[in-house]
Amino acid sequence: MEQLMKDIKHVLVSREELEKRVAEIGRAITEDYRGRDVVLVGILKGAMPFLCDLMRAIDLPLTIDTMCVSSYGSGTVSSGSVNIKKDLDRDIRGKDVIVVEDIIDTGITMAALVPLLKKRGAASVELAICLDKKERRVEDVPVKYVGFAVPDEFIVGYGCDYAEKYRNLPEVCTLKSEVYTRA
Repeated sequence: MEQLMKDIKHVLVSREELEKRVAEIGRAITEDYRGRDVVLVGILKGAMPFLCDLMRAIDLPLTIDTMCVSSYGSGTVSSGSVNIKKDLDRDIRGKDVIVVEDIIDTGITMAALVPLLKKRGAASVELAICLDKKERRVEDVPVKYVGFAVPDEFIVGYGCDYAEKYRNLPEVCTLKSEVYTRA
């Protein structure tokens, strides 16, 4: 990690803080969904660390699926349009869906995805978001489970990336601006 850390401005959320908060969210989901048919839908690729940690923290029978949904492409600013690159593999009719995402900022992607999943017959659709960049919200999207509020800076680590890199950092960090402005 030493090579990646040279591009980091500072650590926002430590590995220990992540572990503690994910466990708390897992306990809340366990209580809220006891006796229900739960599907965790991880949004590729960024949500994978959070999804893996969260599913192990939930003490319920559940299934997982993934989607690849984006409003960013390879840029650093939302394009404003949502593109589904990989859809669900299973039917969600009658199931309680919890969409698991690494970060929400504008809310554009989730504002399009939640109604789509409801239209497909999900019994309920809620969001579990690791990082909330509320200052950038354009769409008012209710988030039931939030890990951490983060500032309006470029975030990497714990699944969050810049140009597909830095996802493997075990903490949530801010990236030095010269890294993404030198391209």
